[in-house]
Amino acid sequence: MANLHKEIQYIKGVGPARAKLFKRLGIATVEDLLYYSPFRYEDRGNIKPIRDLCQSGSDAYQTVQGKVMSARVIVTPRQRMKIFEATIGDGSGQITAKWFNQVFLKNVLKKDKMVVLSGHVKIDNFVYGPYMEGPEFEIIDSNEGGLIHTGRIVPIYHGTNGLSQKVIRGIMNGALDSYQLKEIIPDFLLNKYHLPGRAEAIKDIHFPPEGSDIDKLNKCDTSAHKRASFEEFLLLELGLALKKGVVTKEHGISFNVNGPVTDKLHSALPFKLTSSQQRVIDEIREDMSGPHPMNRLLQGDVGCGKTIAALTAILIAVENGYQTALMAPTEVLAEQHYRNIRTYIDQLGITSCILTSGLRARDREMVLQNILSGKVDIVIGTHALLEEGVVFKRLGLAVIDEQHKFGVLQRGALKKKGYNPDVLIMTATPIPRTLAMSVYGDLDLSVIDELPPDRIPVITEWLYGGRRKDAYFIMKDELKKGRQIYVIYPLVEESEKVDLKGATEMAERLQKAFPEYRIGLLHGRMKSEEKEEIMNSFKGNEIHVLVSTTVIEVGVDVPNATVMVVEHAERFGLSQLHQLRGRVGRGSERSRCLLLTNANISEDGRRRLSIMERSGNGFEIAEEDLLIRGPGEFFGTRQTGIPELRVANLLRDAKILEAARKEAFDIVMKDPVMEKPENRLLRDAMEIKWKNRLELGTVS
Repeated sequence: MANLHKEIQYIKGVGPARAKLFKRLGIATVEDLLYYSPFRYEDRGNIKPIRDLCQSGSDAYQTVQGKVMSARVIVTPRQRMKIFEATIGDGSGQITAKWFNQVFLKNVLKKDKMVVLSGHVKIDNFVYGPYMEGPEFEIIDSNEGGLIHTGRIVPIYHGTNGLSQKVIRGIMNGALDSYQLKEIIPDFLLNKYHLPGRAEAIKDIHFPPEGSDIDKLNKCDTSAHKRASFEEFLLLELGLALKKGVVTKEHGISFNVNGPVTDKLHSALPFKLTSSQQRVIDEIREDMSGPHPMNRLLQGDVGCGKTIAALTAILIAVENGYQTALMAPTEVLAEQHYRNIRTYIDQLGITSCILTSGLRARDREMVLQNILSGKVDIVIGTHALLEEGVVFKRLGLAVIDEQHKFGVLQRGALKKKGYNPDVLIMTATPIPRTLAMSVYGDLDLSVIDELPPDRIPVITEWLYGGRRKDAYFIMKDELKKGRQIYVIYPLVEESEKVDLKGATEMAERLQKAFPEYRIGLLHGRMKSEEKEEIMNSFKGNEIHVLVSTTVIEVGVDVPNATVMVVEHAERFGLSQLHQLRGRVGRGSERSRCLLLTNANISEDGRRRLSIMERSGNGFEIAEEDLLIRGPGEFFGTRQTGIPELRVANLLRDAKILEAARKEAFDIVMKDPVMEKPENRLLRDAMEIKWKNRLELGTVS
């Protein structure tokens, strides 16, 4: 197995220059190359007699085989372009093949050589008859192996400038012959799922055997593809199972979960908990009362009431004499949490503070002292919580909100502020359960899958072209009723100054359109004091229309806001749009989300906005988002800390994933450190796949 991890430059035909090109494709080692799967296949195996080519019509893709009858280089009189021409005959007819500026081919395609051509056939009824321009070709040599570029089903790879399909296929073929792929999956699993061996599967993915079904190949639905997907998922899930096993063995804090403070909180609530909220609270209580650290992912749609579930966990920790850290991705959201939590805890005699990078030095020093001395029970903050100077006296619970905004190292760093504290991770980005269990499979999963019964659905309208002016009438009508409005302007990092100017101009235009109302502007460049002042003014109904960049994407709660206007809505992803829509509809009045675009936007943009109009269900929207963006972009692999998938697809191969997950957890349950002889090769492959990710702790 060791030589599979040899650098790619040492493979025959690669070298240092081509190795740099392969690295653009994410290929650094022999194994990377062998698992670089084709994205489609072409059937070039149907070799036609040349005489039948004219019947297929011009520009049909065909494959022919014959002998080089003649070859020459011609030079065009005006442009002085050199063209190499070869005439190929098969006894039934002749075809001309042309290559522009490739004179070296005269030393390759010599007279009487047997050759196979694949390309688009064009018909010239006056001079050439059938001909091809720049076809793929392959010399038939009885002393060499079979064809790989023509005369068969041929793999097509994602390439890069400087690496042609022919070069990639040639190097791939040589590597498959030179490097041995040892079997790593135990025989009982291969037999149970009727999977081919490792070497056979990888060979068949790149160079499918004769008689393969081209449709199944292009759907990645062959036994070879299923085997490779199962292997990738098995290695992924083994890593997650081992990480989860480490957590299960760690000695944590056994909290008393039946104290009076949480009961006081629940009895004082002005609403009744939904059955989903109660179920999740019970799951959290069970975790926190156990001997091992809680490591739980709390997932729920916008407005489902995750905060109360998290607050229950926080109060359990505080009642037991421990501190809690709550980390949010933005200052605005941290301040929102701080305000909301204080409305519940101030009357219970529990202390809290906020820690962000925007604090004045004097205030910051006082906050740090209070955290260190244990005077403060709940610390709410941003990334500032991770700084070295932040030392807790007795951290018992770490709550991470909107966890997809943080990298795995940041999440692990917060956990290290205490000794095996419980961890509760929250997200308002719904993820289908199967996929959540694969990406965050070392976490226990809780889902709040219902909204409060009094929640009124938000009406969503996509307004483009001439309909954009309707937004002004809707806004004016709502303002007359005393309601408030968000106007979101997209901010793209590469053009931050331009977009900020656009948001500022938008605020000025709205002030002219609605002179009797106060317009506010909120953006990421403001100091935290300015942001807080504006948000407080908006929450207090002193600002009637808030123009903002996406800093208010999550968490902000203003029940009187009934309209969300999103400018250039096509620039936003589905999950962003759904999060923004969740900022309205939080009161007792009917709310609207207006998505504004120009008439001409991309097909993907149209698809996203149509979905937003059609559905208010976060889980349904998440499924569509996955289909449009693909799992890699949806999850952000670098953020999750999991290995990348090279053949498997989380959506397409969901059933294979479930099977691999079951087998992985069974293996680890029976062999906790995978030391049995039949599991050692699998463990070695898993460790190489995960590299140093297993030591990133248990915060996924």
